[in-house]
Amino acid sequence: MTTTATRELQYREAINEAIRQEMERDETVIIMGEEIAGGAGREHLGIVDAWGGPFRTTVGLIQQFGNQRVLDTPLSEAAFIGAAIGAASTGMRTIAELMFIDFVGVCMDQLLNNAAKMRYMFGGQVTLPFTLLTRIGAGFGSAAQHSESYYSIFSHIPGLKGVVPSDPYTAKGLLTAAIRDDDPVVYFEHKGLYGNTGPVPEEPYELPIGKARTVREGTDITLVGISRMTWVCTAAAEELAKSGINAEVIDLLSISPIDYDHVIDSVKRTHRLVVVDEDTPICSIASEICAMVADEAFDYLDAPPSKVTAPHTPVPYSRVLENNYMPNESRVIKTVQKLFARG
Repeated sequence: MTTTATRELQYREAINEAIRQEMERDETVIIMGEEIAGGAGREHLGIVDAWGGPFRTTVGLIQQFGNQRVLDTPLSEAAFIGAAIGAASTGMRTIAELMFIDFVGVCMDQLLNNAAKMRYMFGGQVTLPFTLLTRIGAGFGSAAQHSESYYSIFSHIPGLKGVVPSDPYTAKGLLTAAIRDDDPVVYFEHKGLYGNTGPVPEEPYELPIGKARTVREGTDITLVGISRMTWVCTAAAEELAKSGINAEVIDLLSISPIDYDHVIDSVKRTHRLVVVDEDTPICSIASEICAMVADEAFDYLDAPPSKVTAPHTPVPYSRVLENNYMPNESRVIKTVQKLFARG
């Protein structure tokens, strides 16, 4: 009988461990990106230590695996993400780090017309085991070009999978699954979660891509959270419980494919829905889930499906405005109360 050793890790440490273990398991796994080794491996400069990128998710990897498997790249997302996709199509299992999701426009052609379509256009004769690591989330005074949450864009593109881990346990399990997947997966790390700690098994494990989970059971309303918004939902649910409203909280975990069945099953029991989404509202994941529930579970609803999102504007630099920009516990509670006030 084997036992699972579990200890507390930070979200960023769980990401690092998933990459490390997959590189140890499979020598075809490589990672590339800007500053992921902090200049380490450039022996001619006398640089030995790595700082592991701006969020320290790749710290120590180049010392263990060398600069042929951990590649610091030039500042050209189009070039190195294209190279990673090409390498994946020829037998490597590649990881590329797009420092912020806001930079996706620079490499969109590589993702839209190569990664997403290559396996389809070759009739399945080519696999694309490519993982794009990227970062989402406002709240750090980083201004509009480093703070967005554009995961809905990727959900719209056939051929790309997308996952949104919400804690250290899901961070490791979903990244392991993404790296092992033979299709391209976009892995969205929320900057606001890096310091969060939680139990994480030592050995490698996978969580299925496309499956949501219930993190709080309830009977009166379903709250669906995405990444950090799951914990905004949980905080709101705890406060709502004080006034007699028992909210169920679902952690979506995947934006492509979306686990509609999990959400719909919950709504059929609770009869109300609020989706909390840090992305902008038009053509959002929140809009998609609300539309699907209205279509598939209309007869079970006691109120219209509702959403709490960021406004349709870039993320402001002003900290006061930025704090108001992001969905928060208070906005979720007010939205829920309005639904119940309808009778």
